[in-house]
Amino acid sequence: MDEKTLFAERLKEALIAAGYEPRPSVLEREFNLRYWGSPMTFQGVRRWLRGESIPAQNKLQVLAGWLGVEPHYLRYGARAACSPELSQATWMIAVGGEEDEVLRVYRGLPDEQRQLLRQVILTFARANELEPDRAKPPSQA
Repeated sequence: MDEKTLFAERLKEALIAAGYEPRPSVLEREFNLRYWGSPMTFQGVRRWLRGESIPAQNKLQVLAGWLGVEPHYLRYGARAACSPELSQATWMIAVGGEEDEVLRVYRGLPDEQRQLLRQVILTFARANELEPDRAKPPSQA
């Protein structure tokens, strides 16, 4: 099997292990809720699941963080030497107070409203030149 097909198998396994159906609609929705760049299309994530393409590194890191696996494993299949506890801690970001409140409200909104709010935040970030490497839409894999 080629590396794209092997990646697709590992992605499907990680989705199932995390409690998600390995379907393009599920992957598109859940990935785009977590990724701050340009949203992935249904066709783009379907290519990942079919073994037709492999996501760019920034997208791979979001996938790995969301699914609780190491990016290196998801991409190459070989587990890195660090423990699961260390790997999980890498993806945890402590928030509190107002940030926690906003995130709880955000997660409770319907998908369409979350996507709209995400675009508003990215617009403000670009206007204020905040984190230009993440606020500017990267090219899709």
